[in-house]
Amino acid sequence: MDMKNILISTAVVAAVGIVIAVLLSIAEKIFHVDVDERETQVRECLAGNNCGACGFAGCDALAKAIVKGEAPVNACPPAGKTGAESIAKIMGAEAGEYIRQTAFVMCSGTCDKRKPTYNYFGTKSCKSVNVAPGEGTRTCAYGCLGYGECVHVCDNKAIRIVNGKAVVESELCVACGKCIKACPKGLIEFVPYDSKYRVQCTNKQKGKIVRVNCEAGCIACGMCQRNCPEGAVMVVNNIAKIDYAKCVGCGLCAEKCPTKVIRIFE
Repeated sequence: MDMKNILISTAVVAAVGIVIAVLLSIAEKIFHVDVDERETQVRECLAGNNCGACGFAGCDALAKAIVKGEAPVNACPPAGKTGAESIAKIMGAEAGEYIRQTAFVMCSGTCDKRKPTYNYFGTKSCKSVNVAPGEGTRTCAYGCLGYGECVHVCDNKAIRIVNGKAVVESELCVACGKCIKACPKGLIEFVPYDSKYRVQCTNKQKGKIVRVNCEAGCIACGMCQRNCPEGAVMVVNNIAKIDYAKCVGCGLCAEKCPTKVIRIFE
């Protein structure tokens, strides 16, 4: 290749580069979108888990929603009270009341409470076991499967399997909600961190059947409901439910529960 061809090639490449640069510059001006600097500031105050517990598609989406007034300043559970207060300061708003939440496994069916029905040799995951015959390998089809789907998704290592059942360490839980989404049985819910009494069962069958399948299930006897002086406990679909807004922590529900499925947490 002679010098003339080299110079022509160099000139063509340079010209193409200049044209592309000009086009990109024009496109940047045409499609430029002004970003409210508060979005960046709010984003830095969020937990950064992109867990979706706020109901938005990640932290960036939540930050944008907060700045637009479409979400409250305390919408990020993992950010906690400190994060809510920092965001409120940025937005010039009140942080509002913050109630710390923790994940809670609504099952008391440990290995000694539920009996095995058969030996399972398939994939060791809750989702796989849930579609196996009987929706699990133990007598209560509503109980924890014990294969740790929730454990694997918890970034804070707040969940572990103890005696065949998932248990949440509330001190480590940041209420990101990943475990709730991972549980195929829907056994995990958020409860107030300082709630003293919780119902450890989701079996909606009648009491007689529950007794056969699990020694620690709710039998819908209504003793908790009848003895609660504040009307904070109701039996709905054969399961006791606690209204934490009304509960004063007297403990009568747990005291009167014959199967001790309502337990105290301190």
